[in-house]
Amino acid sequence: MVVLKGIPSVLSPDLLYVLAKMGHGDELVLADANFPASSICACGPKEIRADGLGIPQLLEAILKLLPLDTYVHNPAAVMDLVDIDKRKCLAVPIWKTYTQLLSQAGCQVPPEKVERFAFYERAKKAYAVVATG
Repeated sequence: MVVLKGIPSVLSPDLLYVLAKMGHGDELVLADANFPASSICACGPKEIRADGLGIPQLLEAILKLLPLDTYVHNPAAVMDLVDIDKRKCLAVPIWKTYTQLLSQAGCQVPPEKVERFAFYERAKKAYAVVATG
């Protein structure tokens, strides 16, 4: 495989193309294996497969190339826990990893927490959804 200099090898040509085409206000969803990416993308955003990769690995690589929107209060968001998981005080340690990666990229606020079904609706309006493993 030929790898371009300075571009993380975990970024596929399809994902690089999507990143290059995105503009102001476009959103990118990095989704785990349980996210209904194919359903969300059936009539909306482009679906990019990144099977075998984790979101932190992809997020770190993407943030090396794509600047965060500095004109919005929260340039990143995560799907919030559902109420039953909140009542159980379910820990989500990956959120700390996301916050650290975003901070390294210059983001000074933690990701916005978006209610599950509102997140699905927002994802339907995204430019693309990257389905990870």
